[in-house]
Amino acid sequence: MRVVGIDCGSQCTGYGVIDSDGRRHQLVRVGVIRTSAKELFSARLRTIHSRLQEIIAEARPDAVAVEGIFAGANVRTALQLAHVRGVALLAAAEAGVPVGEYSPLEVKGSVVGYGRATKEQVQMMVTSLLRLEEKPKPFDASDALAVAICHSVRSATAAKLARPGKAAGKGASR
Repeated sequence: MRVVGIDCGSQCTGYGVIDSDGRRHQLVRVGVIRTSAKELFSARLRTIHSRLQEIIAEARPDAVAVEGIFAGANVRTALQLAHVRGVALLAAAEAGVPVGEYSPLEVKGSVVGYGRATKEQVQMMVTSLLRLEEKPKPFDASDALAVAICHSVRSATAAKLARPGKAAGKGASR
């Protein structure tokens, strides 16, 4: 499964593309989309949308995964992030790619095993899980890869549970 993970930000939106079977993950591409705070917010949204369209078209993913808004963010920041998430969801919808949405707690729990992990811990685990020689930088990039890993792990688990005879208790020996 190929997944594009997106960590939304109005000045720096991280993206990461991985191939994964749910257990083993391989980096395809990682980076950030930078915009200037001096630009009109609408122009920044257009830039982010346009670049995400290009990334999705080039990667041809099976899914896009987007991180939700951190509940502790101030109102202005939360509204701006909501707009960025909107253009990310729109880019995926325009490409006809299904979207998974995960809270920061879910992403950190899936990747680190602890929902309150630091950005450094997430970065370290992403580096380890993808068997990278260098840490993906900045944190927006490693966070985007964590979102993609979270989606691939959760999708693989859901697929296993959906198979007949794999439900809890069925086929278990006593």
